[in-house]
Order: sequence, then structure tokens, then C-alpha cells
Amino acid sequence: MKSIPLILPLVTLPLPFAGHAEKHMDEKPQTPNVIFIYADDIGYGDLSCNGAKTISTPHVEQLAAEGVRFTNAHSAAATSTPARYAMLTGEYAWRRQGTGIADGDAGMIIRPDRYTLADMFHEAGYATGVIGKWHLGLGDRNGMQDWNGLISPNPADIGFDYSYIMAATGDRVPCVFVENGRVVNLDPNDPIYVSYQKNFPGEPTGKDNPELLTMFPSHGHNQSIVNGISRIGFMKGGKSALWKDDRIADELTARAVDFIERHKDRPFFLYFATQDAHVPRVPAARFVGKSGMGPRGDVLLQFDWSVGEVMAALKRLGLDRNTIVILSSDNGPVVDDGYCDQAVELLGDHKPGGPFRGGKYSSYEAGTRVPCILRWTGRVEPAVSDALVCQLDWLASLAALLGVELPEGVAPDSENRLDSWLGTDRQGRPCLVVQNAQNNLSIITSDWKYIEPGGGSPYNSSVNIETGNSPDPQLYDMRSDKGERKNVAGRYPAVVDELARKLSEIKDGRVGLPLQE
Repeated sequence: MKSIPLILPLVTLPLPFAGHAEKHMDEKPQTPNVIFIYADDIGYGDLSCNGAKTISTPHVEQLAAEGVRFTNAHSAAATSTPARYAMLTGEYAWRRQGTGIADGDAGMIIRPDRYTLADMFHEAGYATGVIGKWHLGLGDRNGMQDWNGLISPNPADIGFDYSYIMAATGDRVPCVFVENGRVVNLDPNDPIYVSYQKNFPGEPTGKDNPELLTMFPSHGHNQSIVNGISRIGFMKGGKSALWKDDRIADELTARAVDFIERHKDRPFFLYFATQDAHVPRVPAARFVGKSGMGPRGDVLLQFDWSVGEVMAALKRLGLDRNTIVILSSDNGPVVDDGYCDQAVELLGDHKPGGPFRGGKYSSYEAGTRVPCILRWTGRVEPAVSDALVCQLDWLASLAALLGVELPEGVAPDSENRLDSWLGTDRQGRPCLVVQNAQNNLSIITSDWKYIEPGGGSPYNSSVNIETGNSPDPQLYDMRSDKGERKNVAGRYPAVVDELARKLSEIKDGRVGLPLQE
């Protein structure tokens, strides 16, 4: 049974913004809508607002010009599932077993008894919705989902009134949308079967039937074929329910706009998680070839279009000034992540990670330092902030904004950094822990970054990314070496000892709920 938080009077909401009161005396205090636009695998350097010269993302640029653009914002992990878990629960994912990159038939990773960001909004009187990539599991147990009936548990069990989601990711089966726990457009005479153990008799795969492919895998991704693209995992049936890859962005964006329209007369929270720029990258026809960088560049333009559609809907409905829009990404960028789509060959001078080392999967900065913008017109002044901030803190910070007192014991790692998110505090967190794909941890402060010794290869040759894994401690001076080029652990042993001690304290002293079985 979830605890119900104490909700304080919302009339206190405008007080932090008294400096703007005279300008908007004719406006009645309102509870702000909140929209998260959460990109997938889009790096710090992939957006023109962060200095990219070879790509133009004007809608995101406009958002940044009207809000606070963060230069030192992080996801909590360098891969999708743990980053999303931490964001929604306010708990570091490395505290929990079973929070690694989820298969398409994974059971629900956030269990129904966990209090989430959506629960916080729901209990505060908001309509809550999630649209887009989910990648946090569905159903009660791995491989035991009823894809042909009601899949339970689902996002409704962790605070979302409405959900229209991809079952897992674009490159994993089943390749279907799930609305409120049921597969969309499913023909009961053609049921869906899913396995991550073995193929179904007679079903073609990318490995055995390359002649059926329109996009070829570069590594892995050679199992069941959907729309001429082989995926991870095996699937049979459900032909009428299969998504069309070149229409995913249109479908999800339309659903997001529809959610906004349906809830324009009451406060709402929308978690809009795009597929872009995750593989397989199949842009809509109107974006094909427009970037000059192949499908990866084209879906960056497509992501920017999605942002523009959401912002246009807010303005059309008169919700523009009373909606907090937060844009970010689940982890850093990857160029070749399993398909031959010319992303590497056509990259040119573009640097998806910006000036930072590494990328998705990595302990280095480009793994978790992600684009991040917060816009709240009339309440938050446009600015560029170097504060150290993390998506982990959205839960506690937005609870403070709404006057919600969180139940004891929930969101154990989420900190109230509201002043940082609103641009008035330029320091942010004193320290932050992030994890890479091998669950090796790093601790970051405004001045230093310490990567603890850990196992695993130092280089992921499949994706051409340095992982940061090393048996030796690494220390980087972030004041003068943001690119993490010089390991100074030997030069500053006292700093290494202090950060290692602090990391150990965080690991052992702020544990969450018992590990899931």
C-alpha cells in the first residue's frame, strides 16, 4: 500500500517568484502543468543550443533561449533502464538488483508498491500520462506477460493515469504500442508470442534470412524481422499491431498533443519519452536526407520537430505560460549501436558528445552529461547555468515546488535542488554518483571526478566508445580538464582518498528499500 503524502496549500506556489508579480498582477496564481520531453541517446553535443554547428535544432534552441540551459546536468546512469528507474523513483538504480538494460519481456522493474514521480503528481491532483519509450518492463514476471490481454502490472500501477508506450525499445520485440496495458490494434485471431530464449518454428531472422532485410545489423540485432529490420528477441504473430518505424515519431507526438488537449482544463504531468535518436533510426520521409548525416542526423531533426509540435500545442491552447517544460536525454550518445545506417561514415565534424569524452555506456562525462533545459515563461528568467544537477532530483525538487511532503523513506537519493532547477542557485549538488554499463561508479563534484576501480574492458569495440573501466583509480580535475584527458590520481592522493571515502559512505549509508528478488 502506497503512502499518501501531505499536500500543502498550493496558494504558496508563486512566492518564490515575487519579483515577477507586478508584471503579471492580472494573472491568477495557478498550479503549473509539467512536461518532461525525454530524448533517447541524444548527446550534449547533438543540439545546436549546446554549440553544434553541423546540425540545426531551432525548436530546442528557442526553448533554451526562453529557459535555463544547463551545462552540467546528468542522468543517473549511462544506459536507458537505470537512468529512467532513478529518475522516476528518486533512487540510484545501482542500489537495486534487476535494473540493468531490460529485455523486451522483462517484468515490471518498478514494482507497484514503489512511490514514484507520477504518484507524487497524481496525489497532488494532476492528471498523469506517459507516452513513448518505456523500457522499464511490463507484467509481473520476466517472460510471463499476457500480450493478448491486459498486461499487469503496467504504468497505471505506479501513478500514471494514461499510458501509450513502446513495450520496450525500438530494437527489441515485441514491436507494438501498448495503451493502458493492452496492445494497440491487436487482432485476436493473430495472437502475439514473444521469447528471448529461442525462435518460433518457421519465423525468419536477420541471421538466417538477410535477403529479407532493408536495414542490416552491424552487431547483434539479428533475430526476428519486423518491417525489414531484424531486432533483439523473437516474436510471432500480431501483424496488425506492429508499428511502422517511420511513423513512430508522428504517432507518439500526436498522442502527446492529444493528452495535452484532453487535459487543458486541469493540471497535468506528461512524461513524453521519444524514440529518437535510438536505433533503429528510421526517420519519416519528410526528414530523410535533410541533415546530411544520414538517419541519425535526420532523427535529430525529427526530435526537434516533436519539440516544436508540443510547444505549438501549448501556445495554441493558452497553456504556454503556465507549463514547466523540461527537456533532457536518458544518457549520452552512441553512433553505431547495432545497425549499418551510415551514422559513422557521415558523421563528419559533428561531435555528439560535445567536448566530453566517452558516450553511452561510459563512465566518462559524455555517458551521463546530457542536454537539459527548463522553461517556465514568466516565472524563470532565461539563463545558462553551470550548476551540478541530476534528473534524480526532479522528484524531490518538484515536490517542494508543489508543496508536497514526501512520505518517509521514499526517493532516498533525490534531493530538493529547486533553486538550482529554477536558475537561482548556480552551485547545485555538492556531489553526484553516476554509473556506467558495468555498474562501475563515479563520484562528481564541481571540481573533481573520481572513477572507482572496476572490472570490464576499457573499450567497447562494438560501439567504438571508451567505457572508463580500469583496475586503477582515476581522478580528473574538472576545472581545467573537462575532457578527462589527464588522470591525476597519482598527483592528488588525498583527493582520491576523500572522494573514495565519500563514495563508500553514499553506497553504504543511504540504502533504499530491500533489494527486489
